[in-house]
Amino acid sequence: MGRQLAFDLPVRPALGRAEFFVSPANALAVHAVDGWAGWPLGKLVLTGPPGSGKTHLAHVWAAEAGARIVAARDLAGMDIPALAAARRVAVEDVPDIGGDAAAEEALFHLHNLLAEAGGRLLLTGAGQPARWPIALPDLASRVQGASVATLEAMDDQLLTALLVKLFADRQLNVGHGVIAWLVRRMERSFAEARRIVSELDRRALAEKRKVTRDMAAAVVDNPGDEAQ
Repeated sequence: MGRQLAFDLPVRPALGRAEFFVSPANALAVHAVDGWAGWPLGKLVLTGPPGSGKTHLAHVWAAEAGARIVAARDLAGMDIPALAAARRVAVEDVPDIGGDAAAEEALFHLHNLLAEAGGRLLLTGAGQPARWPIALPDLASRVQGASVATLEAMDDQLLTALLVKLFADRQLNVGHGVIAWLVRRMERSFAEARRIVSELDRRALAEKRKVTRDMAAAVVDNPGDEAQ
């Protein structure tokens, strides 16, 4: 069968409430985020492994609370008082700024301004806050003083929903049988789900055919064997 070039086109993930599937693995975290009006001290840390849905859930919260979302690494170059004026802010990937004095100072300043104004601050990052490599003691103590909501390891329901969403983001129509097979056989991780869907998308385009169970098996059983 003839092949065509598979271009690496940008994927636009859906990040709305309707696309965020709630299962026993994340229900408690979703409940905690939904209760933003009553967060103790006006702040919450949302943790979970890479790709676990932290960004998606932060966007859901931002849409419902009218919040701004910023990357922690961008804080050093921002007008922090102007950002704090939004009164509700989500700062993503906080562990990334560990040891960056300017970014840590900016987050500390943002935290204090929001606290004084009775605002809300959502912080995201992998792992527990006590292990985040924050060098500024005052910032570390404030982060560790926040309540923590954790996105847990995936169950079957969540993995199925994640695969359906990832395929939909790429406009791939994949049969339920293929998805059910993947759930039974693949490594249970968000990173692996993204890798598998990306490779199946590339192969389906290159080979000009639908995603099949045989194609899925080739990708799952031979992770290093990428189609040329």
